[in-house]
Amino acid sequence: MKITVIGASAGIGLQATRIALQQMHEVTTLSRRIVPLPDHAKLRRVQGSATNANDVRSAMERADAILVTIGAKSPFATTMFSDSARVLLQTIREMGSSPTLIVLTGFGAGESWGYNSFSMRILFTLLLKAVYADKGEQERLIAGGYSRWEIVRPGRLTNEAMTGHYRVLDKLVEGMKVGAISRADVAHFMVAQAENPTYLGKHVALTC
Repeated sequence: MKITVIGASAGIGLQATRIALQQMHEVTTLSRRIVPLPDHAKLRRVQGSATNANDVRSAMERADAILVTIGAKSPFATTMFSDSARVLLQTIREMGSSPTLIVLTGFGAGESWGYNSFSMRILFTLLLKAVYADKGEQERLIAGGYSRWEIVRPGRLTNEAMTGHYRVLDKLVEGMKVGAISRADVAHFMVAQAENPTYLGKHVALTC
């Protein structure tokens, strides 16, 4: 299948690109920096921005699934996540396509904010509130503007090796525990859902 990874130069996006290529999918990446992978017959790189309509259109041409894995390094207020969602949805409408969208946010975005532990809510309030507010808007736009989507909300991310064993929680429940999970396992889940989307229309939390 043809998979586009938006935000593929590092972290979960880079891991997802590796996994998708190992599964022999055709992969197109979109990122500001060149994706640091060897040349591959099934890899096409687009250097550009997730908020530039021309770049997004070039990257998602003929895509069966799109993995959105963009991230922000700064804790300051941003509109990057919501801006990219608007561009992506408009481009899909203009192209008349219907790819599956697998969109990475984080546990704490949207209504999941209130289900974090007390200590995590304090941390988010002090350091990440502005970023997660925009991730929440990204979620709202995707869920309200398209039909084939999944929102992926991992817990605290680590650089541990991929295990393929993790919990997928598709309901918000008082007292739920969403802890650490490796970036590699999140990437594994996202590629698996691109291949066989079993959580369409759902916000899923990922944790070990």
